[in-house]
Amino acid sequence: MRLCRAGAAPPRSGLGAWGLLWNTWGPIQNSARLAFGFSGWDIALLVFWGPIGFAPCFFFMWLMDKKGLRVTVLLTSSLMVLGAGLRCVPVSDLEIRKKLIHGGQLLNGLAGPTVMNAAPFLSTTWFSPDERATATAIASLLNYLGAAGAFLVGPLVVPSPNTTSHLPLASQSNTEHIKDRIEAVLYAEFGMVSLIFSAALAYFPSRPPFPPSVAAASQRLSYRRSFCRLLSNFRFLMIALAYAIPLGVFSGWSGVLDLILTPVHVSQVDAGWIGFWSIVGGCVVGIAMARFADFIRGMLKFILLLLLSGATLASTWFTLTCLTSVTHLPLTTATLYTSCILLGIFLNSSVPIFFELFVETVYPVPEGITCGVVTFLSNVFMGVLLFFLTFYHTEFSWFNWCLPGSCLLSLLLILCFRESYDRLYLDVVVSV
Repeated sequence: MRLCRAGAAPPRSGLGAWGLLWNTWGPIQNSARLAFGFSGWDIALLVFWGPIGFAPCFFFMWLMDKKGLRVTVLLTSSLMVLGAGLRCVPVSDLEIRKKLIHGGQLLNGLAGPTVMNAAPFLSTTWFSPDERATATAIASLLNYLGAAGAFLVGPLVVPSPNTTSHLPLASQSNTEHIKDRIEAVLYAEFGMVSLIFSAALAYFPSRPPFPPSVAAASQRLSYRRSFCRLLSNFRFLMIALAYAIPLGVFSGWSGVLDLILTPVHVSQVDAGWIGFWSIVGGCVVGIAMARFADFIRGMLKFILLLLLSGATLASTWFTLTCLTSVTHLPLTTATLYTSCILLGIFLNSSVPIFFELFVETVYPVPEGITCGVVTFLSNVFMGVLLFFLTFYHTEFSWFNWCLPGSCLLSLLLILCFRESYDRLYLDVVVSV
């Protein structure tokens, strides 16, 4: 994709770092239990800090709208640095160490609103109309690539607990080794986010010298009027729920994927590879779909119908496979890999398409406010699901059934949705 005519776009690697920090603990939950004494409740809470961090979402939306990208990104990246640093504080008392790790995850969660909402604002500000969908896809899916990196790095660097040895000295040595490897991962992540913060501090302009499109230069609604417009727009509320419900459920589910797959005898490493390929596949397909949407405009609803249909089928296949004692479907590594990866591909690739459709539907509401509302809703559903998981974490069939149910509901909402392209009309017709 060529750079916009307005100038070179600012760096976006910080988007992926947030996903990496948020998803640190899920892929290595068995090792973290042994090294730090975490319980199943702790693992669920470490993931839960992500949606909890969206509580000040509306403040970050206001900040992005009023002060621009630079101020918002610097504040966000500083929260990530503080959070990553807090997790690295070398304290021998395990209870204090666990509290510091939880605090670090909360600070990283507070950076989530900017990371999840900035992509459409960035693409409109810096890219021309025939590049916007692709730019939105790359920026929004970088966060998912960070989560994919956690699925890959964690299980490869941190060994699984050695359950074969019953000797006290061997067990203690194994625990110390696992703890050292986890701390190595935490220090590496702290170094990475510190480097990103330094780069943003050195160079991250709020906007290009010249707007790349009519929409980028046009006047937007005020903060208060934007909320009134969004909450009174039934079509927007319909498509917002179509995004928030399945993506919120899937985010919570993928964050504890190792916990879910452990009862069906999937190893920590295999669970990591499943999570990694499902996200990477979704990123590749999402960018391809966005590029297609840039070339053939007005096809966003059709693309979403295809993706959500595939997600419904894949999630149903996975759920029925896990109930092998009832359905008698073959429970093999191949079927788990295939169903999980297909589910990730279909749902993750829908994110940038949803974002573009949100902005088109409610234009001239600012992009940051529009996407802030829908990601807040998504995190509410994710938070509710993880809240129940903290109490019901011994059996996961109910959790798995939430996946096909949410995807089917989203598919029905998209079928009933009437699409419009107000921003595209302004750029293509008015600018001629």
